[in-house]
Order: sequence, then structure tokens, then C-alpha cells
Amino acid sequence: MVTVKFFAMLKTLAKSEGKQYEISSPITVGELKELIKKDFPALAGLIDSRSLLVSVNQEFATRTTVVKDGDEVGFLPPFSGG
Repeated sequence: MVTVKFFAMLKTLAKSEGKQYEISSPITVGELKELIKKDFPALAGLIDSRSLLVSVNQEFATRTTVVKDGDEVGFLPPFSGG
């Protein structure tokens, strides 16, 4: 089971804090994004954004990072502050 968590405006757009995905073998972040786009169409335009930050087990990840059973994947939109 892979736990996906959405943060900030992604949580609002998805109308969910996240979802758990049952995977039979390791997949990449890119493959996981495709599953998310199907389940959360409101995120489709943002999920592939270059400014979207992705973490796997609280470490920054790329499209090719491998996700395996038991991992937690976070999606964080760009944010600013001062």
C-alpha cells in the first residue's frame, strides 16, 4: 500500500487529504501521477507541473523515483512567503 498525501491547495482541489493505492510491484512517481490524474481529475492540470514538489518518505523525488509498498508520497504545490 502506498499512501499519497495532498497539501495546501491540492487538498482543496482534490476534496481529499489523499488516498492509498494498492500496488503489486514498485512503480515510478510518474506512473503514480497517472493513477492520481484518473482518480482526481481536478488535479490533472497541476500534477505534472514543474513547480509541484513531490516527496517520497519525506525526501524530494523526481518522476523517475521508485515508489514501493509502504512508502508515503507527498504532493506539495509551489508556495511563497516572506
